[in-house]
Amino acid sequence: MRHLLAVVLCMVIPITLFAGENSYNVRYDGGSLPDTKAGTGLKMDIQSNQVRFMKDKTEIASVPASAITEISYGQDVHRRVGAAVGLAVVSFGIGGLMALTKSKKHFIGLTWADGDKKGGLAIQCDKGNYRGVLAALEGVTGKKAINSETMTVKN
Repeated sequence: MRHLLAVVLCMVIPITLFAGENSYNVRYDGGSLPDTKAGTGLKMDIQSNQVRFMKDKTEIASVPASAITEISYGQDVHRRVGAAVGLAVVSFGIGGLMALTKSKKHFIGLTWADGDKKGGLAIQCDKGNYRGVLAALEGVTGKKAINSETMTVKN
């Protein structure tokens, strides 16, 4: 009986994990979404034929996956100076150690061209889901994400 239960659980649990939605909580950083301010929390729903952006169960934009022309990725790394100063008031040693730590923000950019409708946006993802967002976007569009830090700009 135990073996049968173990086999059933081994088959059911992975199926339920992969059957879930491809939706992610992201933060809009800027772009061409109408009536959306930078810093707004959105839900990004990646489906097999489109990418939808929703705010409070209201669809803000829907981009066909075939219209996405570019996916880019970048990071913003900075030191936690404000937190270190605050901790230094309490304990100078802990504040000094905090000044040595870094914080990363992960950004993903999309550009699209759907006939005469062209646009783009940048979103900020959590450190726990940016890899999933990139993998889902690459899988749906068939395009490889460009790492913005490896690009060189020539003047």
